[in-house]
Amino acid sequence: LQPQQASLPPSLIMSWQTYIDDHLMVDLTNGGKMSGACIVGLDESKNVQVYAQSPGFPAVTKAQVESFLGNMDNPNVFGATGITIGDKKFVAVGPNPGIALRGKKGQGGCCVAKTANALVIGIYEEGVQPGDTNNVVENMADYLKGVGV
Repeated sequence: LQPQQASLPPSLIMSWQTYIDDHLMVDLTNGGKMSGACIVGLDESKNVQVYAQSPGFPAVTKAQVESFLGNMDNPNVFGATGITIGDKKFVAVGPNPGIALRGKKGQGGCCVAKTANALVIGIYEEGVQPGDTNNVVENMADYLKGVGV
């Protein structure tokens, strides 16, 4: 899916890319940065749109986004299949049902947090604390919920 500008009023959002660059791909509390971040949204027709992403972020498929949204309240589904973001597969660990999915792959991992109409996704590699990524991704999702996204 290719990045597209969201169709929300400018008064509700700044540039989607600003959320990635200035709020997700930042220095984390315990050192390091996420290796990638993406905001994927659903428009009023429930079509999937990648609103913004960091360079090199795996290409997220519509089926993956639909699976995240459809199973966020029942994250045990990912216990058998894992969490796949683009071509990267993670073992599902420590979900926060209805709020976030979390995964591990070696020393790295991911966090996928849900808003009303979007997903905020972060991927990290070795040297980054999982909790730092979870906090940044989930806090961004909470902020977006607060502004109606």
